[in-house]
Amino acid sequence: TLAFIGDSLGRQQFQSLMCMVTGGKERPDVEDVGKEYGLVKPRGAIRPNGWAYRFPSTNTTILYYWSACLCDLDPLNITNPATEYAMHLDRPPAFLRQYLHKFDVLVLNTGHHWNRGKLKANRWVMHVGGMPNTNRKIADIAGAKNFTIHSIVSWVNSQLPEHPRLKAFYRSISPRHFVNGDWNTGGSCDNTTPMSIGKEVLQDESGDYSAGSAVKGTGVKLLDITALSQVRDEGHISQYSITASRGVQDCLHWCLPGVPDTWNEILFAQL
Repeated sequence: TLAFIGDSLGRQQFQSLMCMVTGGKERPDVEDVGKEYGLVKPRGAIRPNGWAYRFPSTNTTILYYWSACLCDLDPLNITNPATEYAMHLDRPPAFLRQYLHKFDVLVLNTGHHWNRGKLKANRWVMHVGGMPNTNRKIADIAGAKNFTIHSIVSWVNSQLPEHPRLKAFYRSISPRHFVNGDWNTGGSCDNTTPMSIGKEVLQDESGDYSAGSAVKGTGVKLLDITALSQVRDEGHISQYSITASRGVQDCLHWCLPGVPDTWNEILFAQL
């Protein structure tokens, strides 16, 4: 069982792997086993919190669970639909704690949801040690993200002795390529020539400092995709999204087939 847990870039890596394994074709023998992991569409929701598919011929399961911040989210008042949520920066998602014993390969990621706008829109309130956070170092977004990545990697590392067959990876951040503005201010990525901004990666450390430092000295491996994806600014969805509005480009997510396929090739080389 191979599990991806993370944000929409984690979902793209899962979708890429599903397409690589099936050859992009509908396969009648592939079983939807989402129910086994509680991954069913809640009433009124657009989609479930993830998907799980089993390939009976090899007894392989590939699954994805949506966790944008990679920490545990808890409603502060269950009876109030507009309640705020405690985001426990030092606690792994409940899904990960519940199903870790079933996984052979785990790939974690987070990153692009760590901004004030997202936290406010989601009504997320930072908690540490079960209480609202009062530590100023953690209170800024970069500090909170860094603290969370270190906390979750450390927790997974602490579980490895109990799960000796588990291979755990933390995937470094996927780069954005907005030029002349951001996603909501007319930013674009109109280049169509692969690697016109650079053809090779020459560095010893990861371009994602938080990821690189979090895995140091642990049994969790770094799946480092930041620098190699950086040179592929033409590989994004750009204006070709199904739901694109005029003048709005997606320079964060990738076209598939595309760059995330390479992330999976590197993952398999490591396995």
